[in-house]
Amino acid sequence: MPSFDTVCEPNLVEVKNAVDNTAKEIGTRFDFKGTSAAIEIKEKEITLYGDAEFQLGQVEDILTNKLAKRNVDVRFLDKGKVEKIGGDKVKQVVKVRSGIESEQAKKVQKLIKDSKLKLQASIQGDAVRVTGAKKDELQAAMALIRKEISDLPLSFNNFRD
Repeated sequence: MPSFDTVCEPNLVEVKNAVDNTAKEIGTRFDFKGTSAAIEIKEKEITLYGDAEFQLGQVEDILTNKLAKRNVDVRFLDKGKVEKIGGDKVKQVVKVRSGIESEQAKKVQKLIKDSKLKLQASIQGDAVRVTGAKKDELQAAMALIRKEISDLPLSFNNFRD
């Protein structure tokens, strides 16, 4: 029976490269000379540092541009609150989303169920597997999911005949 998996997986290598390029640009830009502006990545968390919220915004803009150049969807980023650290310095933790949360997975499952297509959707960990009898219906389901769920950068893999 044909099936595919709906997943939310960023290209972590490209994310790391974008962070490295951002750090390099911060080191060379004149307006960041002598400031505490910095960026680092650990696992799936990017930490932005700066002297003020305005500077954090600038670092974030550079990161967004670098991610866009590397074809990484910025919807993977989940921005945290701006926190004050020693003195007048601030930091912000940006998490890189990976996997579909159960709430979003249920939304995808309900969308498939309500679509009147002869398909079954089952939640499997952090992915949603969609199974059906015909390839055409599966492709229609992919189009429907892309159209209806625009807040998540979903992709489809593991397509089986």
